[in-house]
Amino acid sequence: MDLKLNYKRTAQIGFAFFGILLLWQVYDSWCPTFLTDIFARRMYGLSSAQLKAGDPDKILNVQWLVGIIMACDNLAALILLPIFGRLSDRTKTPIGKRMPFILVGTLVSAVAFPFIPLFFHKNNIAGMVIMMGVVLLFMMMYRNPAVALMPDITPKPLRAKANGVINIMGYFGGAFATVLGIFLKLSDYINVADEARKLWIIEIPFIVASLLMVISALVLFATVKENKLAVEMKEQMEEGERQAAIATPVDDTKPMSRENKQMLLAILGAEFLWFMADNALGTYMGNYVIYYLNSVSSATMILTILGGVASVAGFAIAGFIADKIGRKWTISSGLALTALGLLIMCFVTPTGRVTGANGEFAFPVLLYLVGVIRGFGMALVHNCSFPMVVELCSSNQIGRFTGYYYTASMSAQTVTPVLLGLVLNASLAWNTLPVYCMILIVLSFTVFTLLVKNIKAKKVSNAHGLEALGEED
Repeated sequence: MDLKLNYKRTAQIGFAFFGILLLWQVYDSWCPTFLTDIFARRMYGLSSAQLKAGDPDKILNVQWLVGIIMACDNLAALILLPIFGRLSDRTKTPIGKRMPFILVGTLVSAVAFPFIPLFFHKNNIAGMVIMMGVVLLFMMMYRNPAVALMPDITPKPLRAKANGVINIMGYFGGAFATVLGIFLKLSDYINVADEARKLWIIEIPFIVASLLMVISALVLFATVKENKLAVEMKEQMEEGERQAAIATPVDDTKPMSRENKQMLLAILGAEFLWFMADNALGTYMGNYVIYYLNSVSSATMILTILGGVASVAGFAIAGFIADKIGRKWTISSGLALTALGLLIMCFVTPTGRVTGANGEFAFPVLLYLVGVIRGFGMALVHNCSFPMVVELCSSNQIGRFTGYYYTASMSAQTVTPVLLGLVLNASLAWNTLPVYCMILIVLSFTVFTLLVKNIKAKKVSNAHGLEALGEED
């Protein structure tokens, strides 16, 4: 039997990722700077803008506290993601096993999200952190089932290509948030006197993100009928099991084979290291640009857009590359490219050329190149890594193995903000950031290349163009 990827249906599933990356882009771009500013007020009685002008080292001194709060969110995710994954595996409802979690998680997160900047504006740290916790709790309810939805109805050999499609949809979501950040500059809020700060500058991105999250979840619910698709795809899913790229066949009646278990542990170990690097940049890049490069925050958003475009290109071709050289060498190539980008970033310094209305420096052009290289490289990594993990399980364990994948990533994202915050506090040097990340990527490359086998799936055919779009929904 020929296995053919339904691109139209896969794009519809991608609306789940659209909402996920939309929220995380806003969260990661704004919240670490909110925390930096509010901790600076509590510890020194001054805003972060005043400290940047008079005593910038104190900004570095609060980064370990920023890291702890960001890590607490990830610690909650570490506990909750596997729970929601296994719960959704066992759930049976008229609308499917994943959809109830997606709808409830989206609704509550969307309602709570705009309260984060409101409490920050009121200098209410307790309210702000509580709202961050509520958003994270219900996004964990959403995230694992949403991600598991793709492998639920996609045969194993086609999942790398399908993962590329849904990640591209996700990056469209992130792009909405990024464009908002270009026009609503966080630095215009942070770098002015307290009485001149306007709430709408930081509130609008959160409100827009909430609205688009709800819309994306409703589109997903209207177009993807889980139970119907599970019946329609049963025969193709069974064929996918026979063509899977695994060391030994998966058998629900037997324990996981030693070869498959070793493969799983090696992938998760390498994933832990590359997520430590990736999350370190995601958490601290906004502060790196505002407090080290002294550039406008909109430059960070342009950097994100360029990285996103490169990521879309990577996701678009990663599945085809994996068909040629296997998922192992596709991921290894992505890690090598990412390490190169971070090496270049080690040589980036403030330009010293004043261009902004509040005395900001011009943004270093070299950093845009870094964003493109890293975006493309990590797209190759992320595109193939999740399919490699769920390749090792049967169809009734996808939520559980998705939980394993996110346990590794969230463990990394729990450790790295605190660890890097302590490193920044000890070194008092923002250029420690790329060095830290590059070391982790090199370690990840070493673990993955040495310990993971390159097992290629059997040759499958894929629908293209109108043929793919015309398949039954």
